[in-house]
Amino acid sequence: MTRPLRVLVMSTPVGAIGSGTGGGVEVTVRGIAAGLVARGHHVEVVAPEGSVAFGVPLHAVEGKVQASMQLVDRSTVVEAPDGSVLANMWAFVRTHHHKFDVVLNLAYDELPFRCASFLDRPVAHLVSMGSLTDAMDDAIGSVLASSPASIAMHSRAQADTFKAAAAVTIVGGGIDVGSCRFVEAPHPDGRVGFVGRLSREKGLRDVVAASALAGRPLHVWGYLQDEDEFAAVCAAADDARVTYRGFVDPETLRSELGECAALVMAPKWVEAFGNVAVEALACGVPVVAYRRGGPGEIVVDGETGYLVEADDVAALAAGIERAGGLSRAACRGSASEHHSIGAFAARVEAWLDGVVRADGRADFSGTPLSF
Repeated sequence: MTRPLRVLVMSTPVGAIGSGTGGGVEVTVRGIAAGLVARGHHVEVVAPEGSVAFGVPLHAVEGKVQASMQLVDRSTVVEAPDGSVLANMWAFVRTHHHKFDVVLNLAYDELPFRCASFLDRPVAHLVSMGSLTDAMDDAIGSVLASSPASIAMHSRAQADTFKAAAAVTIVGGGIDVGSCRFVEAPHPDGRVGFVGRLSREKGLRDVVAASALAGRPLHVWGYLQDEDEFAAVCAAADDARVTYRGFVDPETLRSELGECAALVMAPKWVEAFGNVAVEALACGVPVVAYRRGGPGEIVVDGETGYLVEADDVAALAAGIERAGGLSRAACRGSASEHHSIGAFAARVEAWLDGVVRADGRADFSGTPLSF
């Protein structure tokens, strides 16, 4: 093990931890904190007010949440609102960072990238999404040019959306596999599942269409971010049986997801990773997904699921029909070996240790640490 580190994690400013608005970042924050603490490090988290505590010191900061960037135009510059929680979180970091060895930034926003050099402790940036705006590309590119070792991403597909992608360290992701209930056989009705924020870029329309083609009922879990989009999808689903199971806590989701014969993912953007794919595999559920973004680096085609060409709904439906022939035990085994909190924390630990050590930057070649 590297020497124990004191790590201050800056969460996403788009919503409180536990609200669902932070998407995969909420899972990532929990996983990193638990994994690093288990490896002997000290971790504290700064997050928006209303965040749910989860076993490490949590500094809740008040302020207006930041707008999400998922659907903005590339030329958009997302400005902080008056009384911004992002600005207030960074003010906390600026005031208290000297108590830590490293600041780990998970906010997908220009401010921490532009201002990191003004701190007297290193700032490591774990980027949570692919290239979305020119302004963020410029901010990330500037840090990559001056300190490439300080930036990590979840998947090679995500990194490839940016310039200078070869300089990025890939750390993957991880969840508490033990919290996922393994189910040897799915529900007799052959239901399939969708998990994610209910917004356009997640591709629920294609999942509904594919499940209808395959003749399977569809169960949906997720934060209802775009009510109009979800209502339109359900209204058009004449041949699909769609059941909305709600936005539930991770423990509930991981106890219910094993009912499904497959998890279906049809993202319309480049998913940085895909924590829900790992959750499904840990429950023994094969994943059928478009070969787009992070899921393509999680799913072993023909073993733990099927990867099909992006936007090919018929191929997605065919994958659903074939998923029942795959080993659910193999799915669980893949999640345990590659995507557990322990495996993820070991990769993050090695990366952070390299950021902290002045001579560690020469060790980074842009290849995965062990993923």
